[in-house]
Amino acid sequence: MIENFKINESEIDKIGKFSEKEKSFRIKSLNFFNTNGFPNKKIEDWKFSDFKQIISKNFTKLNINIESSKTEEFQFIKDFEHNYIVLTNGKLNSCNFQFEEKNKVKVIDFLNDDLNNKQEFNSLVNLNHALSNNGYLLKVEENYRFKKILVIYNILTENLNENILNIKNKIVLGKNSELHTIDFEVNKSKNKFLYNSYESIDLNENSVYKNIILHNENNKGYFHRFKINKLKANSNYSSFIFPSGPKFNKLDLQFDLEGENCECNLQSASYVDQDDHQEIKTKINHLFPNCKSYQKVKNVLNSDSKGIFQGKIFVKDIAQKTNAYQLSKAILLSENSEFNSKPELEIYADDVKCSHGSTSGSIDENSIFYLMSRGLSRKDSINLLVNGFLSEIIDSIQSETMKKFIKEKLESGVYEYKKH
Repeated sequence: MIENFKINESEIDKIGKFSEKEKSFRIKSLNFFNTNGFPNKKIEDWKFSDFKQIISKNFTKLNINIESSKTEEFQFIKDFEHNYIVLTNGKLNSCNFQFEEKNKVKVIDFLNDDLNNKQEFNSLVNLNHALSNNGYLLKVEENYRFKKILVIYNILTENLNENILNIKNKIVLGKNSELHTIDFEVNKSKNKFLYNSYESIDLNENSVYKNIILHNENNKGYFHRFKINKLKANSNYSSFIFPSGPKFNKLDLQFDLEGENCECNLQSASYVDQDDHQEIKTKINHLFPNCKSYQKVKNVLNSDSKGIFQGKIFVKDIAQKTNAYQLSKAILLSENSEFNSKPELEIYADDVKCSHGSTSGSIDENSIFYLMSRGLSRKDSINLLVNGFLSEIIDSIQSETMKKFIKEKLESGVYEYKKH
């Protein structure tokens, strides 16, 4: 068991050679992590996910270095034509933009270009700032709209075993550009590991970004993903998250609406089983007038699993005509499963339309009885109701091809009710 995990400053030198400014930034970040350790439930943002206790209970050691990040064989998605980026344990391995104008797209290795970041409230973010050495930077030129979707394959190799991966990624969309992506995790490891990522998405004026996050199967990974998204005037951001799979998964998502008439749409559906732990935490900052945000999060919890949603909507005093909606729903299939919800509104403008809500409860026995009276078994009846409950999120996706692909992936086992 790990009690007081600390990292020596010399580990920074093993990553690479840095400018004096960057090394100072990394050392400062590492000192913050060493002083505060992994987050625990005394911190408000982690009150439902005592990460320090979780790590201590499940890991006997944590290795910073990985023996190799060689590419392992995997199956490319064959359901539709797409561009792709292949990452191996977060490291940029290859890319192919065969359907695009090559001079309109730029992809390079991880770049630590923000040394003034002040996200010091989260020690895992600081750990990433200190030790991140892999990732990618993707830029889309102004006035360019992708012709095909971009799939970002993140291959997690089988030799991962009690390792820490610190990954930093960034996507920048120029004015009037458009990009659709799928983050597709392909986990080859059968062991426990910690995946700690910091991602930033910058949308310039009139740009459109649509994203789907999907894990391919259940695994023993412990994922923490911090993502900060900045939206300029008239930009549009949509994200559909299907996070089921990892043993522990926390997505900490921040959206800064930094111009008028921008829109943010976030929807999530997850089925959590065994003793898995799933959390989505959001903060949407309405900083300018006439902006919209929409959030809907659905969870189905079975066995000893735990689900959490923390969502905050902040409306600045000048952000008049804000329209913000937030709703979380959960179905508990077991007496031992647990769902915690913490919706928040912080509003300083007076001409706004904001609402939030949260519901949770067991599955409707009358509905089960009705389906069983029509010849279905109890298990099949529950599966039908669960899939109907979660499919509302999938049906919000406009592309019929994407709907079919995601339903097939999720219904192949991730969303299947099993009595324990």
